[in-house]
Amino acid sequence: MAEIGTYLKKHTEALVKDVGIEAACKITGKSKATLGRYYSDNSEHTDRFIPVDSVARLEAVASFPHVTSALADLKNITLSYSEKDGDVSRPGGVNADVIALSRRFAQLMSEYQDAIADGIITVNEAKRLLRETVLLQQVLLDMKLHLEEGTA
Repeated sequence: MAEIGTYLKKHTEALVKDVGIEAACKITGKSKATLGRYYSDNSEHTDRFIPVDSVARLEAVASFPHVTSALADLKNITLSYSEKDGDVSRPGGVNADVIALSRRFAQLMSEYQDAIADGIITVNEAKRLLRETVLLQQVLLDMKLHLEEGTA
């Protein structure tokens, strides 16, 4: 169970940092200290998690649904983006997605090579790898939507 908590806290931190700490405070009505406790790995905060309404508010303005994605991952659920009007114009198509996918994967591998060079992946290196993984996931989701549009 502790592994799940750590996993969710890391994604909570990514969400708050995606939105920005100051903006996150305004959006949720929580202080910096309170938000920090939600993703702190300090033993006194292991049982504190961000409320779901705060997650919903933050993810509404974030570039990626970090916590929702983490929860889906824990249940082996695949997410897919959908706009309310269903008529979203995303630039490019599958070909552009394949190129973007190649670039993102190359960037991830570059970050990995830099991180593993000394045989140890530090916390900052892990965060950079996580960021690249999230960006890669976004490209894959765009590609999935383009493929679904082509078969509909």
